Amino acid sequence: MVLVAVFGVALLIAVLLSGLAARTVLSTSLLFLVSGALVSDGFLGLIHITPDSEIVSVTADLALFAVLFTDGMHVSFPKLRENWKNPARALGLGMPLAFLGMALVTHYLVGLDWTTSFLVGAVLAPTDPVFASAIVGRKEVPAKLRQLLNVESGINDGLALPLVLILIAAAGPTAGHADTSLATIGLELGLGLALGILLPVLVNGLVRFRLLGSEPKLQPLLPLAIGIILYGLCHLTHANPYLAAFSAGAVLTAASPEAKSAFEPLGEALAELAKFAALLVFGALLTPQLFGDLPLGGYAAVILAIVLIRPASLLLSLIGTRFARREKLVAAWFGPKGFASVVYGLLVLQSGIPQGHEAYTLIAICIATSIIAHSSTDVPIARLFHVEDLTGIPADRDQDAATTPHSKETVHVRA
Repeated sequence: MVLVAVFGVALLIAVLLSGLAARTVLSTSLLFLVSGALVSDGFLGLIHITPDSEIVSVTADLALFAVLFTDGMHVSFPKLRENWKNPARALGLGMPLAFLGMALVTHYLVGLDWTTSFLVGAVLAPTDPVFASAIVGRKEVPAKLRQLLNVESGINDGLALPLVLILIAAAGPTAGHADTSLATIGLELGLGLALGILLPVLVNGLVRFRLLGSEPKLQPLLPLAIGIILYGLCHLTHANPYLAAFSAGAVLTAASPEAKSAFEPLGEALAELAKFAALLVFGALLTPQLFGDLPLGGYAAVILAIVLIRPASLLLSLIGTRFARREKLVAAWFGPKGFASVVYGLLVLQSGIPQGHEAYTLIAICIATSIIAHSSTDVPIARLFHVEDLTGIPADRDQDAATTPHSKETVHVRA
């Protein structure tokens, strides 16, 4: 119950400071990360959580599923058909370049063997712009930029998982079964995509029956029921839950825009709660011993991952596109490591491969550094696009404009 009490206190403080956080470099994500670290064994010792604790994998898994489900609802198929080339470039060229770059610096700076180095590259290749919501969630930011980051982050989690599992098999005692694993992983991805498409379509068909339908006050619970059923089915059938979540959110929006509108406030709130809980638990793993276990070469690799590898790989993939230079730079910077990397990093640690602990230490510190760097710079960079009213609540100097359409937007708590 100590963990529950700490979460409640951190949530109260986050809500009270959310208005300030939306206008400054203060980050509510960082608040939960630091809170988890302070109450862990490394500092106050109020809670005892280890990487192999079930609560760690469960909260990260739920948070990633919830975030991808709500992120999928922001995908517009008509706009995606018009601008599919930009996300395809980021996924088809930018992501492999980031994977290779991270593997190289891990091998030469940290000293891990090639297989484990490629495994680290695969774990840290996915991006998670939930930690840059002032960029992705703001309508004032160019739509094609928001769509690029949103689609990239929604799909690259599922694309990275097969490679992570194959490399874990190659690095461990099950290396001889890589071919079987590849077939199994392909089946899991296909099944996840199929469930993510078919379940929302089926439920939307049921809603259209004359005798069926929900009361207005219960309409937000319909997409929630879809998400819960989908999460359970994926784990029962071993389907990929992350690809299923993102595709289900996108299909639900296309099939029933009214369901999306009804669910959006509740969905965003639930995703925020799941994210904050996962950050608190992940923060509890960030002990002084963990940071002491990483050599200087590892810290150099972390810095290069954030300031060089991701920016360079995406900038190369966007050569020849119609993005303005400022848009390219923003897209290149916002490649934060998030819950997918947390989940995959835990898989690495729990796999028992020879250099699994060293790999996990590098991964965990890179994720923590990324969260700090990206969630603290989203607002200042968003202001480059002339976003002055980041919360939808006019600042004091804008009180006279409180009745403008812009001031009536939904309030967003910044990540």
